Amino acid sequence: MQYLFGMHPVLEAVKAGKKFDKVLLKQGLEGVQFRELMELLKENEIPFQFVPGERLNRAVRGSHQGVLAYISQIDYVDIEQLVNNALGRSESPLLVILDGVSDVRNLGAIARSLECAGGHGIIVPAKGGAAINADAVKASAGALMRMDTCKVPNLRVAAYYLKQSGFRLVAATEKTDNLIYDVDMTGPCAIIMGSEGKGISQSMLELADDKAAIPMAGEITSLNVSVASAVLMYEAVRQRIGK
Repeated sequence: MQYLFGMHPVLEAVKAGKKFDKVLLKQGLEGVQFRELMELLKENEIPFQFVPGERLNRAVRGSHQGVLAYISQIDYVDIEQLVNNALGRSESPLLVILDGVSDVRNLGAIARSLECAGGHGIIVPAKGGAAINADAVKASAGALMRMDTCKVPNLRVAAYYLKQSGFRLVAATEKTDNLIYDVDMTGPCAIIMGSEGKGISQSMLELADDKAAIPMAGEITSLNVSVASAVLMYEAVRQRIGK
């Protein structure tokens, strides 16, 4: 992953509009430049984290001055632009929301499947999800470079906006009797996928318009999240082709 370090270089890069995945700050930093940087990070909704100085020392060979910024591998769009672009390209756009998916290879594979299925965008949380780094881009076979990707500070707020914009939210979960074949995904649709361990958070499940389960006939009762995502995407494609 590419990075930039040093108080002044990072400060100037943020002012210039450079996109960052996250910024690591040494615990206990003070001073005028630090306060200016903090204001800009919050204003531009750039994720930041305070860490021990030893972590920065291990990551950087040089005078980091307590600041290390990871440069974004892709250009993100905001939620309004993602929705406008999607609705402008299709009467029935297909989006994916990732709630807690932390493995970069799974994220990349999901993006690849979505692009192949003719999907229109992917929404990830600013914190708590997989980093969109070089490994994610590679796993996506370049799909992340060609698809609208939106990183949001709050998934619930993004989900509300999608609902208000006419999207049906479909949560992939085993906590329902409805199979994926019983849920209408022919119109504007956003599929919510959760982490393999915890699944979709309760707060996001409550916002879903429909819950959909993939039928399981084997001894193993769960699929890899990227595989499960592809199953739902192509059920949406099947329904749309059959309209």
